[in-house]
Amino acid sequence: MAFVAYSASITALLPFNRIFSGGMGKKWNRLSPGYSARLRAGPSTLSRTSNFSSAAAGKAGGAPPLPQLSEADKTLPIYTWPHKKKPRVCILGGGFGGLYTALRLESLLWPEDKKPQVLLVDQSERFVFKPMLYELLSGEVDEWEIAPRFSELLANTGVEFLQDRVKLLHPFDHWGMNGHKQSSCGGTVLLESGLLIEYDWLVLALGAEAKLDVVPGALEFALTFSTLEDACRVDEKLKTLERTKFGKDSFIRVAVVGCGYSGVELAATISERLQDRGIVQAINVESTICPTAPTGNREAALKVLSSRKVQLLLGYFVRCIQRVSDVEASGDATVIREGKDIAKHNSEKYVLELQPAEKGLESQNLEADLVLWTVGSKPLLPELEPCDKPHELPLNARGQAETDETLRVKGHPRIFALGDSASLRDSTGKLLPATAQVAFQQADFAGWNLWAAINHRPLLPFRFQNLGEMMTLGRNDAAISPSFVDGLTLEGPIGHAARKLAYLIRLPTEEHRFKVGLSWFAKSAVDSVALLQSTLTKVLSGS
Repeated sequence: MAFVAYSASITALLPFNRIFSGGMGKKWNRLSPGYSARLRAGPSTLSRTSNFSSAAAGKAGGAPPLPQLSEADKTLPIYTWPHKKKPRVCILGGGFGGLYTALRLESLLWPEDKKPQVLLVDQSERFVFKPMLYELLSGEVDEWEIAPRFSELLANTGVEFLQDRVKLLHPFDHWGMNGHKQSSCGGTVLLESGLLIEYDWLVLALGAEAKLDVVPGALEFALTFSTLEDACRVDEKLKTLERTKFGKDSFIRVAVVGCGYSGVELAATISERLQDRGIVQAINVESTICPTAPTGNREAALKVLSSRKVQLLLGYFVRCIQRVSDVEASGDATVIREGKDIAKHNSEKYVLELQPAEKGLESQNLEADLVLWTVGSKPLLPELEPCDKPHELPLNARGQAETDETLRVKGHPRIFALGDSASLRDSTGKLLPATAQVAFQQADFAGWNLWAAINHRPLLPFRFQNLGEMMTLGRNDAAISPSFVDGLTLEGPIGHAARKLAYLIRLPTEEHRFKVGLSWFAKSAVDSVALLQSTLTKVLSGS
């Protein structure tokens, strides 16, 4: 019953109940002639920069006029909104923050003349439920279950979707909330396809990407694990290694750099998949794994990793990554691991040079067939065109937008930021982590605060409610530490079931939740029958 209470609390603690409603909306072409609803490439004549003219200063004591597009920009294809008077909300990024904000806006009750037109822009055609990417490697889930297409999720809503990448952002709202009533444009977004979008309200939820340029060789030889494409690439690499490496003297070696949640979940999942055919080595600069995790989760993870013979190299950082063929070419015959010269192996292998981060440890080199990188990330906020300082978004050192407690970007009342794109601190002054749980809750508040801003109501300050932490540790193993019961950790099959139920509840739409729930139930039934048959076979053969 504990995991049921935990799952229920996810919905109960949010500020407002999410009600997904709305009939089949009519689909129409929003774009100028010659452009489809899924632009991928634009005219080759478009330059990297776009010339935006600056408005002249207004009369003394009066509000300055809003900036106008230059003659050059007027030649760009402009996204055509269906209604001229209704508010235009553009959401950049279709992850947890962006998609769930769009669905939140759709669920709220609006005055007929103020219900916004919502456009969601993302570079991928699919929404990815990232906490369950590991289950693709273990074979527990199918791709459609955790990565449905936006077109399917938004089919019964009024939200429009564009598959494209953001090239340039030019906000106008630094001129103030109020302008001419007939010219309330909050700014423009230029996409890589060349399409220009004018908006009244903007939501920045672009997420983040792995940061590989901090260690020589990482960008060339390491694989990341943060997108659907990453997961498919890792799965294909493992399948190739499983086909080509077999026998006692042909071990598959996987190196996982980083032992935060992502690194530990990867190490546990891959070690279970390889079993006796390979070995997983996990490297972390800290002296422990998951240093910020609850004690129960960390202990459960350590127990699982130990049982699967995962080698933990704690207190080390990776100095560089090289290909074996490059080591051979350099004539470095001293790079040895476990008494074997790695130059004897083929060029598909890699060498990781480890340096100690603590006293008492010695430098060493690791050999790996596959290197997975889970350390560091950088936000994907669009690069702004060089212009006057009032045009710039306030960014912190990591490239995140500084927001107030209502999730509005400071100095830009028509722009909201959340998830990896936002820099927001809790009541103690601590920076909120860039996790799915934070983005879930921010999306509810962002949707509500957009409603409040459009209807001239007070905005709500965002308050993060930590519901606990979860991690997968294999096909039938997980660890959950709910925040509402101190010291409680659900692990093993119970933790696994609780985690899947909690994530089933958090899937984007009721229709998708229903289809996935049926699929998971059917898989569980098949697995149970197979287990029963296996048990009966062993009993009968033993007798």
